[in-house]
Amino acid sequence: MMQSSKDSLRFGVIGLAAVVWMTLARSAHAQSQPGFAVGSFEPSERGSDWFAGESLDLRGKVRPAFGVVGDYSYRPLVVRSGNTIFAEPLKDQMLVHLGGGVVLYDRLRLSLDLPIQVYADGTSAPIGAFAGPAHSQGVGDLRVAGDVRLFGTYGGPATAAIGVQVWAPTGSRDQYTSDGSVRLRPRAMIAGDVGILAYAVQLSVGVRTRSEEISGNKLGTDLGGVASLGVRVANRRLLVGPEVLASTVLDDLFAKRTTPVEALLGAHYAFDDGLRLGAGVGTGLASGIGAPQFRALLSVEWMAPFSQAKPPPPHAPAPPPRAPAPPPVVVPQGDRDHDGIVDRDDACPDVPGVPSTDPKKNGCPPDTDGDGINDIEDACPKTPGIRTNNPATNGCPDPDRDKDGIPNVDDACPDEPGPRDPDPARSGCPKAFVKGSEIKILDQVTFKTGSKEIMPGKANEDVLQGVLSVLKTHPKIAKVEVQGYTDNVGRAAVNKKLSADRAASVVAWLVAHGAAASRLSSRGFGSEKPVDSNQTEGGRRNNRRIEFHIVK
Repeated sequence: MMQSSKDSLRFGVIGLAAVVWMTLARSAHAQSQPGFAVGSFEPSERGSDWFAGESLDLRGKVRPAFGVVGDYSYRPLVVRSGNTIFAEPLKDQMLVHLGGGVVLYDRLRLSLDLPIQVYADGTSAPIGAFAGPAHSQGVGDLRVAGDVRLFGTYGGPATAAIGVQVWAPTGSRDQYTSDGSVRLRPRAMIAGDVGILAYAVQLSVGVRTRSEEISGNKLGTDLGGVASLGVRVANRRLLVGPEVLASTVLDDLFAKRTTPVEALLGAHYAFDDGLRLGAGVGTGLASGIGAPQFRALLSVEWMAPFSQAKPPPPHAPAPPPRAPAPPPVVVPQGDRDHDGIVDRDDACPDVPGVPSTDPKKNGCPPDTDGDGINDIEDACPKTPGIRTNNPATNGCPDPDRDKDGIPNVDDACPDEPGPRDPDPARSGCPKAFVKGSEIKILDQVTFKTGSKEIMPGKANEDVLQGVLSVLKTHPKIAKVEVQGYTDNVGRAAVNKKLSADRAASVVAWLVAHGAAASRLSSRGFGSEKPVDSNQTEGGRRNNRRIEFHIVK
């Protein structure tokens, strides 16, 4: 009995020692890996039209902006074995980002962002992984940023900028809000508007001075990017569209756990006074560390309207004394499109434009070629054209004006539909068409030798039907004189009478086939006014002709 008690005591001591050893080992490991800044999402600087992208509204001499972005994420940090989750060091995290900034000199923006962790929870993982957050509340790393506009203007087709973001280690590693060391991210950005479409693209390198490893996955300096695309509706006040965020650790490029990818769908609404409201949801597209299973975003921001962001220079000298001026006329200062021209004077108050002395064009986008299509939408801004639904051809000249399938450059009659012909001088022309003050015919009306009788046959029928068609489709043509000509063979008086008779025969044919007699007259010129030499057979054939001249 005594021996049994001793054995039980021995096993109890051994078991207690094992438990103590495992606890100490777990604690020692947790201390060796106390945590890091988890979030893959960083809100844009205050005043942007996007949650993650930068719309680059860098206008104004001294133009402030500030706001709050609420960010809730579910499962931003989990420990997996294959596809199985067996620990959630950071299951829920709610952050409130307090931020502000100021645009200087129409080019430079300085910004601050401080995340406040209002709630976080999680479960400690087995030995070799990270523990849950030490506290539910805390402060994250303070972000300081500077960006410089390189070219372009907000609202135009392309605005580019470069900048850098720096994080000071004001957060806590055991709260997963800091690396405990300085981080920085140099970046290049481009954004713009094309019609109702808006876009933003950002490429960056996130430099982390401390490297970590979780479950065999490295964390460190990464290559990142953001792409945003949306549409502006409701008089361009509402922007709706998706954003995609991605990064990959340079030491382990494109590995599954070191390459978080996240998609957001957001909407932002801008009011006249500079207030902006936003809401969005998102999810991780790849199970990289920091990409949550679900994310929800809300934002409330204010940015000084551009037309009101022009304070007087500091220490301006006092104006000289002068007679009291009459009370100033109060002018409304609303500027919905932020182009610096108040809505009262802006002919296009919902589209950014340029000043003009013409009240009908003041505040509208430029239209260099005067075709009624703004340069920002005009694919051929220096050549007048037509409006189309294709951005690649909108504002460009119609390549086939008469829609006969023959391009204008190859069409001898680009404004009259006609068939293709091997002869470049005839290709695209109908049998008869209006050109200047004449009805031109491709082929001559032919007559029996020495007679006024029109030769029967399809050739003459087609030509005269073509003239008849022109008369029917051009009711504004009030009077046409049919003129007859001959070559110089034979007596002049005989030739003149023959040409008059032939012209009269053509008039008679047209009237018999439906043309109004009041619109037609005839006249003969004989061998007068030759168009070719009478010394050759070909020349004489060209001189024997019928012409249709529009009188009025």
